Amino acid sequence: MDLWYSTLGLYQPKQQKYYTKVQNRVLRGIVDAPWYIRNDDLHKDLDVETVDSVIKKYAQSHEQRLQRHIDVEALQLLNNDGLVRRLKRTKPFELV
Repeated sequence: MDLWYSTLGLYQPKQQKYYTKVQNRVLRGIVDAPWYIRNDDLHKDLDVETVDSVIKKYAQSHEQRLQRHIDVEALQLLNNDGLVRRLKRTKPFELV
């Protein structure tokens, strides 16, 4: 599962739902969990991060690297004043 695309702004909520569903199915298959066990309990018991938390962690680290960057043009990537978008893709600053 390549979550680097989330920090590049190529992330779609549809992909997050798909990755979450696949992760839950794999975890259920590994431990042979019955249907009445909640997915949150599986993640907590197995100490596995959810897809949402991993995406937020990568987005935060990407933003921190941009803030520490020496190039001035890299800092302009964080500027979102007057941003008008027509795509439904999520941007890194919206994930944090």
